[in-house]
This record gives sequence, C-alpha cells and structure tokens, in this order.
Amino acid sequence: MDLIGWVIFLFALLFSVMLHETGHFVMAKKFGMKVTRYFVGFGPTLWSIRRGETEYGVKGLPFGGFVKIVGMTSLDDVDEPADEPRSFRSKPAWQRIIVLCAGSFMHFVLALVLLFILLAGVGVQSPSNASRLGAIIPCVPASSTAFADGTCTAADKPSPAKAAGLQAGDQVTTFGGKPVSTWTQLGNAISRARPGSPTTITVVRAGRTMTLHLTPAAVKGRSGGFLGIEANEVYSTVGPVRAVQTAGSTFWQILAGSAEAVKAVPSALPGLFSKNRANTAAGQVSSVVGLANSTGQEVASNVGWQSKVSFVLLLMAELNIFFGAFNLLPLLPMDGGHVAAIVWERIRAWFARRRGRPDPGLVDMTKLLPVSFSLFAVVILFSVLVVLADIVNPVNIAG
Repeated sequence: MDLIGWVIFLFALLFSVMLHETGHFVMAKKFGMKVTRYFVGFGPTLWSIRRGETEYGVKGLPFGGFVKIVGMTSLDDVDEPADEPRSFRSKPAWQRIIVLCAGSFMHFVLALVLLFILLAGVGVQSPSNASRLGAIIPCVPASSTAFADGTCTAADKPSPAKAAGLQAGDQVTTFGGKPVSTWTQLGNAISRARPGSPTTITVVRAGRTMTLHLTPAAVKGRSGGFLGIEANEVYSTVGPVRAVQTAGSTFWQILAGSAEAVKAVPSALPGLFSKNRANTAAGQVSSVVGLANSTGQEVASNVGWQSKVSFVLLLMAELNIFFGAFNLLPLLPMDGGHVAAIVWERIRAWFARRRGRPDPGLVDMTKLLPVSFSLFAVVILFSVLVVLADIVNPVNIAG
C-alpha cells in the first residue's frame, strides 16, 4: 500500500506538470506560434510520433515535461527564416505574456477543481461524538507541540494504541473497566488515566468483542494519559454553489500559507538534519520524496477511504497552488522572470518612443544568464538538501 501511495503521488505530480506544459502548448498554438515538440519526461526518447509540425513523445526520465516553441528568446536560433514570423519572440507582448502565464493558470484551475471535488464529492470532515475510533496515531509525540502538529520521528516510541493493536473503526465499550458510549466519555476517562499504569480497553470489531491491554503514555507539556487515538470522522458534502465559494476562499488561504512557507525557508535550513526537526520550521518543509512517502503512509494507514482521498486531493491542490504561484515570481528561469523581461522590453520601448528613438528590441538574455544560472543553482541545492533530509531525517505529515 505504501508503494501504491507513491505511485498515486508521482502520477498526480506528473499529470500536474504536463497540464502546465499543455497550457503553454495550447495558447502558443492559439496565437500561431510554431511548436515543434511536446514531451513527457526528460532524457533519452522512448517513443515519439509526429503530427503536423509537432513531435509528441515520451522520454526516459519521468521527472516533468517540456514544450519547445520556436524562438523563445534572443538566444534561440530559428532554423528556417520563414519561421521567424511565427516565433515566440516575434509575437506581441500581450500574447507572449499569456503563453507564459498559461502554465500557472492551469495549476490554479486544477487546484480549484480538486478542492471542488473534495467539498462536493468527498465531503467536509467533522468529528463524531461516538466512541468509534478513527485514525491510530503511530507514535508517542516528543512534546505537546509535536502532538498538535501530528508529527512523528524515527526516535519516537510506538503509541500505546498501536502497540496494543487497536484499529480504526473499533467501537470502544469500556475503558479501565468502566463503560463508555461517547467520545466525550472516552476522552475524559483517558485524561484521568495515570501514565505508566497498565489498564484495559474493550472494543467491538466486526461483531466480535475484544479486551486489549495497554499502558497510557505521557506527553511532555500535556496532562493526563495518552493512547494515540483519534475520533472517528464523519464527512458531509456541500452543494455546488457552496463548494465553489468554499473552494475559492480555501484557494486564497492556501496561497497565503504558501507565501508564509517561502518566507520561512531561511529559518528552516538549520533544522533540516536536527533530531527535533518535526518541532522546528524545517518540519514544515518537504521534498517530493517526503510528500510521496507521506502519501504512501496515508494510503497504507488503517483509515477510511474518505480520509485517504481527502489527503491526496488536498495535498495536490496545495502543491498546484504553490507551483503556480512560485512559477510566476519575477525571477529567471521561472516563467515570471520571462514575463518581467517582456514588461521591461515594453517599458524601454515606451521611453524610446518618447525620446524619438527606435525600439531597442528584445532584452539581451546573455546579460541575464548569470542571474538565471545562480538562482537555478540555489533552487537545485536547496532541493537536494531537502531530499537528503527527507531520506535520512524524515517527518511524517500524514494524518
């Protein structure tokens, strides 16, 4: 099941990337630009087919995709002079900006669709007061902060519930020999339990009554006993109009959260390899490896299908919003950097007209290459560090 979760995440991520490239492709075709290649992946070509002037294909490394538009910048050579009028750089500025922004636009549309499906199809999660168990927390959190964040590290001990063999869906009937029928009663009984003192819990599972033995644990900074159980969640769908409204507001909340996450990156670096990473800003930073691992854990966890689907849909919506916004930053080599270059071209052209001078033309990309390469190197270096941290010092973000 962990492997299935990995496959689901990687497929969804690849689909998002190709949807981004499709945005560029469709708008470039719309404006009459010559698109010569549309490929999934990078590296050696595994398969391709030509339709008209465009070659479609699959590369050996499924880590993204690309669209090749003739004459993207002043550095690109146009093989046939007759193609120059159809090159990207020959088109009006507004058309070029639309083509560049189309990728992020597709990310945003996909995120809104996923949020709509989550709200109208899967439902909104809310706790039930029944004494039926929901998710089983796999560890004893190192502190109350880790408990609130729902994070586990490799150093944390298994939770009493996990050690005793409790499962999601178990209906608790007694705790410590006393009957319970609601989650409130069960929660009060657990909070009164003394950490370290063995006790019993009786559950009904698939029509069979079972009595299990466990020892409540203590969590630093939190009073009472700790078992590692969560309330069973119920899911209620909302109507289409409400789903659209809520999806829109959730979109902006996620966008604001993404901005805060980027601002917190410098403070996260020192904690990537620390033992208490989960309790630092580094615990909120994850790579593709970490997110895929968390998706695998969620899919493999003993929870209902709605919880698993909700996790995947929300995670992919958040990633698409983040990727879409990050790609629009006015920094090369992102699309936003190319948009900024086009805007600067038009500003220069306006000043030239005001002074009676000729249009200075395209931005000289050779002057911007050092900046582009430097930023690209920083992004790659940070990505590698986070990947390594997620391998040797992982943080579980699954619910």
